[in-house]
Order: sequence, then structure tokens, then C-alpha cells
Amino acid sequence: MSTTKRSILIGGFLLMMGLIVVLPAFFNKIEKRPGVVLHDWVLAALPGHNFSIAIFAIIWVMGFLTLIRAVQKPAIFITYIWTMIFIVVARLISITFVPLDPPIGLVPLTDPVNEIFYGHITVTKDLFFSGHTATMTLIYLCLEKKTDKLIALIALVTIMVLLLLQHIHYTIDVLAAPFITYGLFRVTKAWLHVDL
Repeated sequence: MSTTKRSILIGGFLLMMGLIVVLPAFFNKIEKRPGVVLHDWVLAALPGHNFSIAIFAIIWVMGFLTLIRAVQKPAIFITYIWTMIFIVVARLISITFVPLDPPIGLVPLTDPVNEIFYGHITVTKDLFFSGHTATMTLIYLCLEKKTDKLIALIALVTIMVLLLLQHIHYTIDVLAAPFITYGLFRVTKAWLHVDL
């Protein structure tokens, strides 16, 4: 790996760590503010169920696969971490300017790893746009091999469906995430000039 790419990678890692430090305070603040409840006809037609284990099993398995591929090709990790930085910043902005209350029938998503990002609070108002969907979309975009991409696409669609079945997000939160993520991914690649 060249010195430039190593510097970009280290810089991205440090910036991501900085964002992780400020996230609990941000989510604690937005959790206390009033928001709007949207009428979502898709969620209204779906009974709520708890799919927490399945959701996080899929995300962590796909994350592990991405890590393996990134070890083989560091450019993947560089693009992933910088796009994720832009996703986190975009979510902070969108959540700030789109104050929503959780969907009716929300079944809380339980994952001990969330405490790294959210602190010791239950967060239900980090809605527009879906971070889980954005993460899975980014994994799909970063993976190169056809088989990997097919698996990632199936995982992405599954996560989108499970999030809606658990009433964690509004439909618009889940549908908007892939488009926003794709845009940020293209911006990142153009900015970094990383050839995937």
C-alpha cells in the first residue's frame, strides 16, 4: 500500500472514531425532542415482529465477508470507511432536519453492539434515512466478485424487509437509503480516485 493510501486510510479511521465518540450525545438529544408520526400504509398492513437476531446476524456476517475482501484489497476498505463517514454525517444532518417519531407498532431492535454508537439509551428516532439499509447497500457496492454481490444483494433486500416487518423504520427511510448511499459512494470514489 502506498504512503498516500495509508494516510487516507488512517485519517478515515481516526475520523470515524471521532464520530463514534459524538454519536451517543447526538442520539440522546434527538430522542428527547418531539417528532412527527407518518401515516405509512405499508407498515399499517404488516404485523410487527422481532427479527433482531436475524437482522444483526446478516449484518455481521456480511461485514465479516467485506473485511475479508478488504484485507485482500485495501482499496475496498478505504472506500468503505470514507463512504461510511459521509453516510454518518448525512444521517446526522437528515435526522436533525427531519424530526420523526417512531412508527406505530415499533418492536425495539436489541443489539448490545449498538451501545458503541448509541450509548446506554434506546434510540427510536434515528429514522430518516435507515442506517442499517445504508450499511448493507454500501457492502453491496464495495464487494467486487459476482457471487459476493449476489449474496450482498439478497442480504440487502432481506434486511429492508425485516426492518419494515419489525416497524423499526418508515418505508421512506428504507427506500431512500440505497439511493443516498449510492450517491455518496460515487462521490467518495471520485474524491479518492480509488479504482474498485
